[in-house]
Amino acid sequence: MKTATVSQLKHELKHQSQEELLALCLHLSKFKKENKELLTYLLFEASDEDSFIQGVKEEVSELFSQINTASYFYIKKSVRKILRIIKKYIRYSKKKETEVELLLYFCAELKEMNPPFYRNTSLQNIYDRQILLTKKAIATLHEDLQYDYNLELDEL
Repeated sequence: MKTATVSQLKHELKHQSQEELLALCLHLSKFKKENKELLTYLLFEASDEDSFIQGVKEEVSELFSQINTASYFYIKKSVRKILRIIKKYIRYSKKKETEVELLLYFCAELKEMNPPFYRNTSLQNIYDRQILLTKKAIATLHEDLQYDYNLELDEL
């Protein structure tokens, strides 16, 4: 089966009735957990971005507290999983402020983690890459926000 392009889908969705669109959305939400999460974000959480960010931060804190610190192998696996979750939420939001907030929080949590991440090259590289991505995202924001976020970044 050949997948249609976004413009083809958009054109076809314009010709659907409201009931048919509702049925399509519900049908889509039944197939993947990620589709359901995105729909939940768009319907319930997109209007209040601050509470969404706070909820994600709480989830990240919980995940960091559950990391198995027996070896750096398990720490790396867990950190990558947490980063994957954060990136998913960033994709849902599509807002640079949210991206910066969540990446700064991730870096702060990683820095506070025990044993220290800088003793492992892979973890150090993950941290450095996220700092670099945060700097790029900050550069696209308004000047006042850039100043505030750069102060937070300097603390890291």
